[in-house]
Amino acid sequence: MSVETLRMYIDGAWVDALTGATFDSRNPATGECWSRLPEADAEDVDRAVKAAQRAFEGEAWSKLTATARGKLLYRLGELIAENAEELAQLESRDNGKLIRETRGQLGYLPEFFYYNAGLADKVVGETLPLDKPDMFGATLRVPLGVVAAIIPWNSPLYLTAIKLAPALAAGNTIVIKPSEHASASLIGLMHLVEKAGFPPGVVNLVTGFGATGAALTSHALVRKIAFTGGAGAARHVVRNSAENFAKLSLELGGKSPNILFEDADLDSAINGVVAGVFAASGQSCVAGSRLLVQRSIYDEVITRLRERAATIKIGDPAVADTEMGPIATQDQLASIERMVAQAQADGARLIHGGERPECHQGWYYTPTILACDSHDLPIMQEEVFGPVVAVIPFDDEASALRLANDTEYGLAAGIWTRDIARAHRLSRDVRAGILWVNTYRAVSAMAPIGGFGASGYGREGGIDAVYDYTDLKTLWINLSSEPMPDPFVMR
Repeated sequence: MSVETLRMYIDGAWVDALTGATFDSRNPATGECWSRLPEADAEDVDRAVKAAQRAFEGEAWSKLTATARGKLLYRLGELIAENAEELAQLESRDNGKLIRETRGQLGYLPEFFYYNAGLADKVVGETLPLDKPDMFGATLRVPLGVVAAIIPWNSPLYLTAIKLAPALAAGNTIVIKPSEHASASLIGLMHLVEKAGFPPGVVNLVTGFGATGAALTSHALVRKIAFTGGAGAARHVVRNSAENFAKLSLELGGKSPNILFEDADLDSAINGVVAGVFAASGQSCVAGSRLLVQRSIYDEVITRLRERAATIKIGDPAVADTEMGPIATQDQLASIERMVAQAQADGARLIHGGERPECHQGWYYTPTILACDSHDLPIMQEEVFGPVVAVIPFDDEASALRLANDTEYGLAAGIWTRDIARAHRLSRDVRAGILWVNTYRAVSAMAPIGGFGASGYGREGGIDAVYDYTDLKTLWINLSSEPMPDPFVMR
C-alpha cells in the first residue's frame, strides 16, 4: 500500500515541519500506515500563530466588510458540497468512521458555513438607555484575534466546522491543530479554504502530538481556545490558557442517559438507543451510554436490544451497508476492553458482545450490552467512548431523574415518552445541555451544543457561538456643549 505524504498549511503555503520530523497515520480498518504527516514543534506553531496575527491586523482581512466575509464563508460551504465525497472518503479512511456516516455529515456540513455566512453582518451591538441625559451610550462587538482550535479524532470535519465557521464570521483568524490520529480530512479542507480565496494566514493548520497543542494553547498571541476532547487534556488546556488569558470553550465528554418510559414507542426508542450508542462505534461525546429503563418494560427492552445488536453488520467502513466500523485507535480499543472486563468483575452482567470479532484484522469491537444492578459501578459513571451501553431499571419518574443526574457530566440526554407534560418536566430538570425527546443525535447549525459540569462550558452552534468569538466594547459620547465639569468627581 502506498503511503501519502501530507503537509501543513501555514500563511497560505503548504509546508513541512522545520525540523523535517514526520509521523505516520494508520487506517483503523486494517492497521496499515497510509499517510505521513509533519510533526510540528513550538517553532512551527509560532510561525502559524504569527501568520494568523499578521492576517488579523492586515487590511486584506481586517478591512474586509462583514458582508464580504460572509460571502467567503458561503463559497467555502459550496466547495465543501462540491467535494463532499472526497472529504468523506478521507475521513473514513483516517479514523474508521462509516462512509455512510461521513457522507451524511458532509451532506449537511455546508449548512454550518451558509448559516454563519448569513450571521457575519448581523453581529451587532445595541444602544444603551443611559440614565445620563447628556451622554450617548452603545455597545460594539469586535473580533478577538487569533483563535486556537483543538480537534479530536472522532469527527474532525464536523467539530472543525462548528469552530471555524463562527470564528471567521466574527472576523477572527485561526490556527487549527487536529488529532495526530485523524488529520487528513482537515488537510483536505485547507485545500478548499485556499480555493475559496481567504487571505493568507487567516486559516492555518499544524499537525503533531500533545506538545504541538501545548505550544499552541499557551502561545502569547492566542486570544481564544476552542477545545473538544477529553477531561485530562482539557485540564492542561485550562492551565495553558493562564499563560495568555485566552477565552475558553470546552466541549468535553459525557455519560449521557437515555431514559425509556413504559409508554414510549418501543420500536422508535430501540432505534434511538442503537443510534445513540452503537452509531459511530460509540465514539461520540453525546453517546447515550447509560440506558435507564422503566422496570415494567425492562426485560422486553433488554431482549429487543440484544436481538438488534446481534444483527448489526460490523465491517469495512468504506462499504456502504456496514453498520458499525472499527475503533479509531488501538489504544482506545484496549481501553474499552479493560473497562468492560472491569465492569463484569464489579458485577455487571454481559448481555451481548464484549469481544473483538474474529473475522476482522483491524481495531474492531462488538456492540456490547451490560446489565447493572447498581448505578455506582464505574461503567455507569465513566465515559467508555466505545460501543458499550450500561442498562439499569427504574421505578418512576422521580427515580429516573435521580439516576439521570447522578453523574459529574451534563452534556446530553434522551427522553422517550408519549406524555408531553413529563417530557417538559424532565427537559427542565435533567442536568444536560442538550435534551432530545423521542429522538437522538439530531443536529442543526442553528442549535447550540455544549454541556455542564465535567462536560465543559461555552457553546458551539447557533448565534451564541458567534458572540462567543467576540469581545464587547462600551462606547460613551458626551453630547453636552458645556465644558467638562470637576475632574475629580465620577460621572
